Amino acid sequence: MSSLQRPGSEDQHEYYTRYTDLVPDGDIIQRLRDQIQATLELLRSVPAEKETFRYAEGKWSLREVIGHLLDTERVFSFRALTMARQDAARLPGMDQEDWCGRNNAHERTLQDLADEWAALRRANVHLFESFDAETGRRTGVASGYAFAVRSFPWIIAGHELWHRQLIERDYLSGS
Repeated sequence: MSSLQRPGSEDQHEYYTRYTDLVPDGDIIQRLRDQIQATLELLRSVPAEKETFRYAEGKWSLREVIGHLLDTERVFSFRALTMARQDAARLPGMDQEDWCGRNNAHERTLQDLADEWAALRRANVHLFESFDAETGRRTGVASGYAFAVRSFPWIIAGHELWHRQLIERDYLSGS
């Protein structure tokens, strides 16, 4: 059982509760591990013609959504690692639209993006497994807000669930 308990309101900016509230109670490490298979199954079910589909003008393609998941998971895990190591750096935010416009995900295959995402998630599972309860309580500042280390695996899991729901609803409904 993970020692990284569900974050409280004092452990994250209120914006992130939209993600953490999606994650059922339980062992967050096991939840992160289980998401690998569930997300890969979903992405493997995507018909080739849907990979570059945009459900509305100005919206990301499905490939870009996975590129966004890659970028944000890296940012959140870096924040967790920085704070876990008690680095006093005030970490910057990220503009997801700017990042998405520069990550070339739309030009890559969905299979390539999915493979990279699974490898990244596996590495992050190992990282979060290495954190004990005391490490999980350490704090730092990112995007101008205070966070506890333990909030980041929950944010990552919830952010992935949020986008998985959007993929199913906006990209794959009616497939």
